[in-house]
Amino acid sequence: MSRQLTLFDIEPISKSTATYCGARASRSRQLLEQKYARYLREDLRLGKLVSYVGNKDVPLLRLYRYKEAFSFRFVDEFITRFGLDSNDYIFDPFCGMGTTLFAAAQRGIPSIGIDRLPIAVFIAQTIPLFLTIKPGKLRHTFEQLKAQVAGAEPAAVAMDVAIMGVAFAPETLLTLRKWKSAIDTLEQPLRDIFLLLFFSILEPCSYTSKDGQFLRLRPDKNVAHPEEALARKVTEAEQDLRRIRDLAWDIPFPYPSVILGDTRALRDVSFCRSPTAVITSPPYANRYDYTRTYSLELCFHFVRNFAELRELRHSLLRSHIESRLEEREEAPHPAVRELVGFLRENGRRLNNPRIPDMLTAYFVDMQKAIQEWARALCPGARVAMVVDNVRFQGELLPVDLILSELAEEQGFTVQEIIVARYKGNSSQQMGRYGRIPVRESVVVWRKS
Repeated sequence: MSRQLTLFDIEPISKSTATYCGARASRSRQLLEQKYARYLREDLRLGKLVSYVGNKDVPLLRLYRYKEAFSFRFVDEFITRFGLDSNDYIFDPFCGMGTTLFAAAQRGIPSIGIDRLPIAVFIAQTIPLFLTIKPGKLRHTFEQLKAQVAGAEPAAVAMDVAIMGVAFAPETLLTLRKWKSAIDTLEQPLRDIFLLLFFSILEPCSYTSKDGQFLRLRPDKNVAHPEEALARKVTEAEQDLRRIRDLAWDIPFPYPSVILGDTRALRDVSFCRSPTAVITSPPYANRYDYTRTYSLELCFHFVRNFAELRELRHSLLRSHIESRLEEREEAPHPAVRELVGFLRENGRRLNNPRIPDMLTAYFVDMQKAIQEWARALCPGARVAMVVDNVRFQGELLPVDLILSELAEEQGFTVQEIIVARYKGNSSQQMGRYGRIPVRESVVVWRKS
């Protein structure tokens, strides 16, 4: 497992760009590093805020582990940096579990978020509903559900998805399906609230782990009993409801707007006005397939069979290995084209030959997204976006700089590129190509 690098392990960013880009660095990547050197600055304090770890102690946001999220404090910090208030309108085009929307609401700022992954949209829509529940109600409802489970018919799930056949012990799967049926009988908002708590126990009740690029099987894992796991989660939620009352948190109506949609095509999204700020983080070009990571949740509620899961997979932003490249699609930036060309020539050394297609498709999609933001945002709108640079075959691709240049082509001005942390690579990569830092950055733009 790679560890987070410290300043003592890495080459500082003031070193030559050739060192950062690698021995075979392309001219395009060197020029990018030189062009944006004056915008790059370190704020390694943000390193703890750009991951989900920062939400582990935040009421309600801690209830469901959406591991690709950034923290509540990150959003709060950039709301302050941008000087946003109730007159603004925040947009998160990759809203995930809704951290941006929830944090904005606590500051009284209207917001809207979209995501293409239905489990993400569900979590983002449901978290604010907890604020409508009085302490004690969840525990009372849980006791009522316990009395119904034994006689409940098992809920239908997408059993033709392979992982469902091996993720659970048979008796655990049957119990979970009965709990799902019982929960489905509840009235709103309790139904969705208990579904969120139910989704949060699927991983601990299974032989799987959300680890790396996939949902990995851990046959020796000590799995939780569904009723006990849900009871603990209800206790956590009740604790959060009491903490929220002490914090005097509230979300004024209307609640943040959350839409199942695609940031590559925003014309059908009903903004109440032009957004004045974006605080977001897109999927990284790191081969992670969200339909695999969250396949248990999807199979229990959001898809009926493998065909629907596969269709969803191919509708997401193309950041994963199964991304399909359309005929004549070409990466919209020379640095990407050069690296893709190099990787195709050396494809026999790649651990997956589809990586060049994935990189091409990813930047085509991100260019479309940026074009849509340029059209939808109001003049002067600010953007803070967390992105991760990537490394393949020892060659680093500065995603933060490439997206910044694509943004400039759409009328954005780059204000700064903040290095939040440096990340290591796999031991195999380091052993073969050396210890070279990989930036995780916050790009900050303004629409001209």
